[in-house]
Amino acid sequence: MTTEFRVVIDTNVLISQLLRPQSKPSEAVRVVLRLGVLLTSEEHLKELFDVVMRRKFDAYISRDVRLEQVRRLAELTEPVRIVRRVRLCRDPSDDKLLEIAVNGRASHLVTGDSDLLQLDPFEGVRIVTPAAFLLLYQG
Repeated sequence: MTTEFRVVIDTNVLISQLLRPQSKPSEAVRVVLRLGVLLTSEEHLKELFDVVMRRKFDAYISRDVRLEQVRRLAELTEPVRIVRRVRLCRDPSDDKLLEIAVNGRASHLVTGDSDLLQLDPFEGVRIVTPAAFLLLYQG
């Protein structure tokens, strides 16, 4: 782990941020963008796009606005090339977040996923909830 502030944020936290601008997940994303580097991968951005464009979100925010928010967020991230694979999680889709963290030399992974939270710390990467992250870095 480096001393640079480099963070991976779980897709569900990013979705919450998009749908609820005054939420803890939204605050956590703003802190990362203000103080550090938001890490992602091509696979992670594709998952974010696929989830955020689901019809169930049409009642909350228009598709055009969601698409623009994902595009804008993608422009603010540092893409990580995945060289080292991780196969550890019960849910294999969670492995991509650990891969971004390891390959991107992340300091933190922000998630609400209890399976990932149980791995804290993972190879020097702190795995924390949005609320716990805010306690560490807000102020």
